[in-house]
Amino acid sequence: MTNYSTAIDRKWQKKWEDTELYKFNADKMDKKLYVLEMFSYPSGSKLHAGHWFNYGPVDSWARFKRMQGYNVFQPMGFDAFGLPAENYAIKTGIHPWDSTKQNIKTMETQLKAMGAMFNWESEIVTCDPEYYKWTQWVFLKLYEKGLAYRKKAPVNWCPSCNTVLANEQVVDGACERCDTEVTKKDLTQWFLKITDYAEELLNDLDKIDWPEKTKSMQKHWIGKSTGAEVTFKVKDSNISFDVFTTRADTLFGVTYVVLAPENPLVDELTNDSQREEVEQYRAASKKQSDIERQSLTREKTGVFTGSYAINPINGREIPIWIGDYVLATYGTGAVMAVPAHDERDFSFAKKYNLPIIRVIEGKGGEELPFTEYGTMVNSDEFDGITSEEGKIKVIEKLAKQNMGSQKVNYRLRDWLVSRQRYWGAPIPIVYCDKCGTVPVPYENLPVTLPYDVEFAPDGKSPLTKSEEFINTTCPHCGGKAKREADTLDTFVCSSWYYLRYADSKNTEEAFKPEKINKMLPVDKYVGGPEHACMHLLYARFLTKALRDMGYLNFDEPFTSLTHQGLILGPDGFKMSKSKGNTISPDEYINEYGADVFRMYLMFGFSYVEGGAWSDDGIKSVARFVDRIERILQNSYAILEENKNLKTSMDKAEKELNFWRHNSIKQVTADTEILQFNTAIARMMEFSNALSKYIQENEINNDFLKETINDFLRLLAPFAPHFSEEYFNRFNPYTSEDNGYSVFNQKWPEFDEKALIKDEVEIAIQINGKIKAKTNIPTDLNEDSIKAIALKESSIKEALEGKNVVKVIVIKGRLVNIVAK
Repeated sequence: MTNYSTAIDRKWQKKWEDTELYKFNADKMDKKLYVLEMFSYPSGSKLHAGHWFNYGPVDSWARFKRMQGYNVFQPMGFDAFGLPAENYAIKTGIHPWDSTKQNIKTMETQLKAMGAMFNWESEIVTCDPEYYKWTQWVFLKLYEKGLAYRKKAPVNWCPSCNTVLANEQVVDGACERCDTEVTKKDLTQWFLKITDYAEELLNDLDKIDWPEKTKSMQKHWIGKSTGAEVTFKVKDSNISFDVFTTRADTLFGVTYVVLAPENPLVDELTNDSQREEVEQYRAASKKQSDIERQSLTREKTGVFTGSYAINPINGREIPIWIGDYVLATYGTGAVMAVPAHDERDFSFAKKYNLPIIRVIEGKGGEELPFTEYGTMVNSDEFDGITSEEGKIKVIEKLAKQNMGSQKVNYRLRDWLVSRQRYWGAPIPIVYCDKCGTVPVPYENLPVTLPYDVEFAPDGKSPLTKSEEFINTTCPHCGGKAKREADTLDTFVCSSWYYLRYADSKNTEEAFKPEKINKMLPVDKYVGGPEHACMHLLYARFLTKALRDMGYLNFDEPFTSLTHQGLILGPDGFKMSKSKGNTISPDEYINEYGADVFRMYLMFGFSYVEGGAWSDDGIKSVARFVDRIERILQNSYAILEENKNLKTSMDKAEKELNFWRHNSIKQVTADTEILQFNTAIARMMEFSNALSKYIQENEINNDFLKETINDFLRLLAPFAPHFSEEYFNRFNPYTSEDNGYSVFNQKWPEFDEKALIKDEVEIAIQINGKIKAKTNIPTDLNEDSIKAIALKESSIKEALEGKNVVKVIVIKGRLVNIVAK
C-alpha cells in the first residue's frame, strides 16, 4: 500500500491541477466561503510538522465544506520579509532575496505534495515589489488620514538584532526572536495610531466568533480604564502635572506621587542634592523593558526628587518620587499613591517610611491595605458617603476648580512600525530641508529595496549605507532630499494580506473595493495563538481604518478564528534543531503517503491542543488505511462478481445502515467544529461495520455500493487522494470535465429513521453484576422484557435456589434482577 499510496498522490495531484478542479468561481458568490490559514515564513528551507498541522486539517475542513455546496476560496502565500531571513543571510552570506526565493520554491513543492485545495493563482509573496508597492500605499493612506506619524520616543531596543521592537515583541524583558535582554533608546520613529480605535477594537470583540482566551488577551492589552484625571501643582512653582486614577474616592489618602523616570518634568523637579541619585536610577531603568517594569511580582523601587506637590483636594504637601514601575507611555506618566488602599503603594510606603492614611472603611476593622470599595472616612465633607458616590462628588468638586475631570484611559500604545534593518518594505517618505517630511507620490511607488546593500547590523539602518537609495529629489520642490532609511515592521505586510489575496493580480490598485466587499471578511481563519496581541490586533485596526477611508464595508477581517495546537517532538518538548527532536514531513510522506500523514495529525491529536509526535501513532493510522483498502478491494470484488443479488433489507443490512447513518451524523457534526480525531474514530466504527457485512453469505449489492459511496464521501476530506482513487474505481467516469471527482459529490445526509434500531442489545444483571447480554426488539413493553430476561438460560442457572425480589428495567439498556 505504501508505494502505491505515493503513486496515487502524484496521479491525482496532476489530475486536479490539469482540470483546475479547485479553481475559485468568482461568479458564484451565494455560498462563498473564504478559508485562510496564516501564511508561512520562508526563513527556513522546508515545511515542518507544525506547518502541516496548520494547513492539512484545515484543508480537510475546506473540502468538507466544498462537498456541502460551498464555493471555497483557499489561497496561499508567503510572509517573506523579516529578521529570520536577514539573520540567515548574515550567517551564511546568501542574500535574503536569493535564500527567500529558493525557500519559497521548496515550500511550494511541499505544499503541493500535501494535495491541498490551495488557489495558487492568487498566491502573494510579501517581499515582491508588486506586493509591497501596495503595503507602501496602505502606509501613505494612513499618513493622509493622520494615522501614521513620526516622533521621538523611548523605544525597546534589541542590542543583538540591532533594531527597535514593539512592546508586543518583548517577552519577559527579552527580544522574542533572540532572547537578548531589551534596553531603552530615545529614537525618532514612525508610529501608527491604533489608539484611535481602542474603544471600537474592544467593543467589536463581541461581534466575532473567536476563542474566549484570545478575546480576553486583547481586552487586557487594550486595557480600558474609566476614571478621572487630576491636576497636581508643584509647590513653589508654576509647574503642574496630571494623574489618572480610577479611585478618585481615595484622593484624601494620597501621601506621595510617582513620576516615570523618563518623564521630562523630572529634570525640572529634581533638586541638586538628589540629582546624582536620580540620574543613576534613570540610567538603570532604561535597561528594563516596559513589561518587566510593570510586573506584579517585581519589587517596586524609587528615588525622591526633592520636590513636593500639592494634593488638590485638601492642600497637603506630598513628596514627588520617581519609580520605574510608572511608564511615560502609559496614562500621563505619573501616578498618585494611596498606600492605605493599594498593595503596591502600601509596600512602597513601608519600604521608604512614607505616611499611610486610611480614607475608606468596609464593615470595620479591616487590615491595611484595604483595596475594596466602602465608606469614605478622614475625607472632610465626604465622610460617610459610599466610594461609588464619592468618586463622582470628588471629581465634581475638582472640576469646579479646574483641577480634575472624568477620563477614559487605555493601556494600548500606538504601534511602532520603524525597523533599523534591511529586509523589509522601505517606508515611502523623503526628507527635504525646504519642504520637511514629504510622502512619496503614489505614481512613484514602489520605493524598491536595493539589492546591493551592506546589511550587517551595526545599530544604524542598513539603507543609510546605500548612497543610490538614500539620495533622491524632493517630490515637491525638486531639490535634494534624503529617503527614510528605516523599513516597515513585517506585521504591516501581514496586516492587510487577506485583502490582496482576493484581487492579487490587480496592477492598478491594492484591491478593487467592490470585489473585496463581496469576498470578505474571511469566514474561517486558522493560526497560532501567539499572534493574539500582534497580527490579529493589527489586522483588525487596518480593516477599520480602511473602512473609514471608504474602501471596505465590513468592520472585522476574520469572522471565525481557530487556534491550532502545537505538535511537540517525540520527547514532549517544543521542536528545535538544537534538541534534535524535529519531525520532517517528507520522509513520512515518502514512506506512508500524504493521506496517512494528514490523517495521523487529525486522529492522533486534538486539533486545538496538539501533543507529542509518535511513530507508533502514524504506524497505527497506516494500518487503518491498509484495512480500509482491503475492505474496499473485497467489496469491489463482490460487486464485480455480481452474485447473491439480494434485494431485501434484512437484519444485516439494517445493522450496517445504522452505522452508515450514525457515522454520517457524527462525522458531519465533529468535522464542522474541527474535532477531527473523533470524526475519524466514527469512520473506524463505520469500517468495522462494513467489514462485518461483507462477510455475510448474502449481500445486497445495490445497498453495498450505496454504502461504499457514502463511506468514500465521508472519508474524502481526510484522505483526499486515496478516496479519489477508490471513488473512481467504484464509479468510472469517462468524461474529461470535473464530474469525475468525489469532491464534486454532495456530502451525504443522514436519515434519522435509520438510527432507530429494530433490535437493541441489553445487559442482564443480577444484584448489579452483568451475567448475560441479549438482543431484544425495541418496541417490547416492560413486562415482555422482564420475561425474556428471566428465561435466558444463563440467568435461570444463576438464579437457581434464589428468590427474585425485584426486576428493574431500564429500557434500551439493561435489566437488573434483585435476588436473595
